[in-house]
Amino acid sequence: MAAESEHLQNLLKTLPEKPGVYQHLDKDGKILYIGKAKNLKKRVSSYFTKQHDNARTYLLVKKVRDIRTIITDSEFDALLLENNLIKEHQPKYNVNLKDDKTYPWICIKKERFPRIFSTRNPVKDGSEYFGPYASVRVMRTVLDLIRQLYHLRTCNLNLSEENIDNGKYKVCLEYHIKNCLGPCEDLQSEEDYMNDVESAREIIRGNISAVLKLLKTQMQTHAEHMEFESAQAVKEKIDLLQKYQAKSMVVTPSITNVDVFSIISDAEYGYVNYLKIIEGAIVQAHTVELKKKLDESDEELLALSIPEMRNLFNSQSRTLYLSHEVEIDIPNVKITVPQRGDKKQLVDMSQRNARYHRSERMKNIQIVDPDRHTNRIMQQMKTDLRMNVEPRHLECFDNSNIQGTHPVAACVVFKDGKPSKNDYRKFNIKTVEGPDDFASMEEVIYRRYSRIQQEGGDLPQLIVIDGGKGQLGAALKSLELLGLRGKIAIIGIAKRLEEIYFPGDPVPMYLDKRSETLKIIQQARNEAHRFGITFHRQKRSKSAVKSKLEEIPGIGPSTVKILLKKYKSATGVSKAAKGELENLVGSSKAQKIWSYFHADE
Repeated sequence: MAAESEHLQNLLKTLPEKPGVYQHLDKDGKILYIGKAKNLKKRVSSYFTKQHDNARTYLLVKKVRDIRTIITDSEFDALLLENNLIKEHQPKYNVNLKDDKTYPWICIKKERFPRIFSTRNPVKDGSEYFGPYASVRVMRTVLDLIRQLYHLRTCNLNLSEENIDNGKYKVCLEYHIKNCLGPCEDLQSEEDYMNDVESAREIIRGNISAVLKLLKTQMQTHAEHMEFESAQAVKEKIDLLQKYQAKSMVVTPSITNVDVFSIISDAEYGYVNYLKIIEGAIVQAHTVELKKKLDESDEELLALSIPEMRNLFNSQSRTLYLSHEVEIDIPNVKITVPQRGDKKQLVDMSQRNARYHRSERMKNIQIVDPDRHTNRIMQQMKTDLRMNVEPRHLECFDNSNIQGTHPVAACVVFKDGKPSKNDYRKFNIKTVEGPDDFASMEEVIYRRYSRIQQEGGDLPQLIVIDGGKGQLGAALKSLELLGLRGKIAIIGIAKRLEEIYFPGDPVPMYLDKRSETLKIIQQARNEAHRFGITFHRQKRSKSAVKSKLEEIPGIGPSTVKILLKKYKSATGVSKAAKGELENLVGSSKAQKIWSYFHADE
């Protein structure tokens, strides 16, 4: 029981602060409860951090032995996904949802002179469906807007060419009040009507910038004519339209009965995510972790996982969407790697869930097994930076000067991916005049590693230079002089696009922005910058203090040094008693100092 409790506590620590759906599982892996959350970490943690007056909730929490999460793009998507999963699994502690017509859709009917209307019952007749909508009010705003802008019919007449040519229908009240242009009597061409339908379709899809511009113009016109109620009504439409979400990736009616597989990996493990889509809705999500044995590629791991996971979930889907091209042949199954549109967005959503699973897993490992976490990151850095050894000892350098004054440099040291502040070093630039960053870097690198060689210290496995090719080239000159070139890996990182430069390679490397390797390099670079700037400010401050004290007639550098050692600053000296100053530097100098700071008294 203690182990189970520790497992839950570790899970809670690693939950993402993202919208999504959570599943509480019992000791047998059976789903007890499915819920949605705007912030998964806060919502799920609340079950275990407060007393529950409700007996049912209290019993639920006592039975929870594991927690699974599915990340979504928005709180609305979480709402829809929760609905789908509850219907699919019907957990014991959830309200039983029996009605599949929960959310409304907008339909563009497949017919001549298409109607556009709302429905809660999508029918597979070739019509287009957009939604679902969490807010009926938002959906009605869109429909009202379309009716204001375009004169589309609302009747359900069969407007075939034959019926219109035979004069079967007559225009109705909608025509006379100018809500319809009378296609039933051939008073509006089909081409003209379909242009309006296409414009309405764009609004429904969310391409509404032009519409918003029109509404804002209307609002401004009403306001100028002091029609404030009308202006407010238009403003409310604008507000609602700006919140409007055309469709959800959790429910995609155009995609039915497919399996989605994606993979992400690091140096040691691959993470394969599976989404099961039935009738356009996600009803199953699962991620597996695969340990690499022979440095398998993503494609190999994905191909290995697909048959196993389809068998595990008894999938009969005839269509697979994958994140990578794989060499696998499943009879009567179509396999594609989507490049755009809704299908690609489903694959992207699957990869996000694989990534979050890996992130949570890594956080958990970091808590319960920090050595494994460190070893994994070091191995990943070795792979990413094409090194022969792991960068257990990393040193990063940065120059700091303002308009060439008080040039300094900083060296920060990371061991096993963490700052080792006792080993930080700072340098006053001695041989360079003016703001020459390249020459300053050359001096600092030479001084740092010539001293380590003389003292028999440990050399790093990796040197990181804050700068691009120029700074890297300057550092290489010093390593060459010291006979260390080729013995220590060295890279430069340029701030603008975080390019990684290698010696002799004019083309930079770009690491994934989420890469742990890049994050450690950035952390070292930022720490070197911080440390250098702090040292530079201290030096400027001391220089300013010394300058002020040295302005006192008859007071030289040696006396200034004595005063600063005792009083720390010029302000401290100005507040000192005259007797104290006489005891410290003698009566003659004390009088000069006292007179300088108290001339107006």
